[in-house]
Amino acid sequence: MAQQADIMVVAAHPDDPEFGVGGTVARLVQQGKSVVYVVCTSGEKGTSDRTMKPEVLAKIREQEETAAAKVLGVREVVFLRHLDQTLEDTPEFRKEIVRVIRMFRPEIVLTTNPYRRYLWHRDHRIAAQVTLDAVYPFARDYLAYPDLLEQGFEPHKVQEVWLWGAEDDINFRSDITETWDIKLAALRCHKSQVGQNFAQMEARLRQRAENMAQGTDFKLAEAFHRAESM
Repeated sequence: MAQQADIMVVAAHPDDPEFGVGGTVARLVQQGKSVVYVVCTSGEKGTSDRTMKPEVLAKIREQEETAAAKVLGVREVVFLRHLDQTLEDTPEFRKEIVRVIRMFRPEIVLTTNPYRRYLWHRDHRIAAQVTLDAVYPFARDYLAYPDLLEQGFEPHKVQEVWLWGAEDDINFRSDITETWDIKLAALRCHKSQVGQNFAQMEARLRQRAENMAQGTDFKLAEAFHRAESM
C-alpha cells in the first residue's frame, strides 16, 4: 500500500494542476504537507500540430507533468491514462478515484469546479464530478465497493474539498505571493502547451492572480470554493 498523503490533487489533464493550483501546491509543500497528483488523461489531443501522433504526445505530456510536479515538490504523480476528451461518469471511473483516495488517504482533495457556468472543458466537469462523488459517499462507505475492501483498501473520510475555477462561489483565497515564481517554473515545464507565448500567458495569469487577491492583504492569490466533507 502507498504511503499516506496530506493532499491529493485530481485533474483531467497534465498542466491543469499547475495552471489551477500550482502556487498553492508549492505553498503547502513548503508548509511540510505531502502532496500527490492523480491525472485522469494524458492530454494526447492537446495540440494543433497535425504531424504529432497522439501516443507520442501522451508520453511528452506525462514527462512534462512529472517534471512540473518535481518543481513544485509533489511526491508522486499517478496517471490513470483514460483517453483525452472521453471521460465519462461511470461506476468504473468512480471506483478508480475511490481506490486512489483509499490508497493515499488524504485530508484534503483539490479538483476543478464541475459547476462552472458556460464554457468549461467537458473532461474537467466529468473528472471533478466523479471525484466529488468518490469523496462522498463512496470512499467513506465500506460497502460501496466490497472488492476494494477485500483488496485491503479500507474506507477513508476526506476532511475537505477545495474546488478551483469556482469564480461564482469563492470562499477561500490562497496566498501565492511567495510561490508565484515556483508556479511559473512548473508551468514552463509544459513546453508542448505554453510554446512561444509564455510571456503573454504569464501576464494574463498574473492579472488573474492579482484579481483573486483583491480584498486581502497579499498581492497574488489562487481562489477556491472550500467545503467540508460530510
